[in-house]
Amino acid sequence: MTSETLALDSARLEAWAHAHIDGFAGPLKASKFPTGQSNPTYLIETPARRYVMRRKPPGKLLKSAHMVEREYRVLRALDGAGFPAPRALALCEDESVIGSVFYLMNHVDGRIFWDPSLPDLTPDERGEIYDSMNAALARLHAVDVVAAGLGDYGKPGNYFARQLQRWGEQYRASETTVHADMDRLIEWLGAHVPADDGRVALVHGDWRIDNMIFAHADARLLAVLDWELSTLGHPYADLAYQCMQWRLPNAGESRGLAGLDRAALGIPSEVNYVAAYCRRTGIASIPDWAFLLAFSFFRVAAIVQGVYKRSLDGNASNPERARKMGEAVPLMARLAMEIVENGA
Repeated sequence: MTSETLALDSARLEAWAHAHIDGFAGPLKASKFPTGQSNPTYLIETPARRYVMRRKPPGKLLKSAHMVEREYRVLRALDGAGFPAPRALALCEDESVIGSVFYLMNHVDGRIFWDPSLPDLTPDERGEIYDSMNAALARLHAVDVVAAGLGDYGKPGNYFARQLQRWGEQYRASETTVHADMDRLIEWLGAHVPADDGRVALVHGDWRIDNMIFAHADARLLAVLDWELSTLGHPYADLAYQCMQWRLPNAGESRGLAGLDRAALGIPSEVNYVAAYCRRTGIASIPDWAFLLAFSFFRVAAIVQGVYKRSLDGNASNPERARKMGEAVPLMARLAMEIVENGA
């Protein structure tokens, strides 16, 4: 995707924002964040305030991908539920304004940690950050989705079977190279989908530390970002998704915790992190842990493959990084198969 493709007509955006957002007053300055591989994200600055804009990328898109409309809806609902997330201000579905659907939200001032090992913090501070994430995840899964107006935010029935079908189709639609481990993984997952236990919660879908903003002075979680993949689903999916971090290397494009002395760093072990979630949610343990982890790696591999395919098609938000990310697909599949073979 070229910079020209992602360029904004500031005058049209400013006119729209002035008409749809209370108190908006230009002139505005827009600058694109280098992160955000799925939906391009921009800092919008005016003399008095800062905003953040999320837009769909231009061009041909995979079915059901880049649903910024869903992000907008869930952010509005979470604001009413008092959950820490940016306040969504206005949605524009008129593509003639900037070339694609977008929405504006409040800018949240705080810290974003890109490396889960938190190298600049003390052991005590690292432990507090991880505990804050854990508490917020339990709180998210306790949101009353009906009261929040999200009772129809996802389809009923077995979440994992539906997700396996969805991401399997997305992966095949964007597949560029045959990966034997990925084919084996898809087959194994299809044969080991756990029985539906009836648990349903609002799930974030991309629960990881770099999708969060923390206070400058302490471990308070101010806002959870990037709700594009949120839906009504199984709460254990979010927990397993974050716990992939413990299995990923901390090198190159990968920002994981494998191979690090987590006890010395003050970061909880995977076992202790899961146990803390169980205590907070009042459950004894998490069943089918190997499936949950393997499924999480599969899902990430499918997402990353889609990002890589968009880089080849010329409509990736950050083409160079997208191509590097594509190299992670065989790694994700291999780590998942190791979990399957070792029983987690």
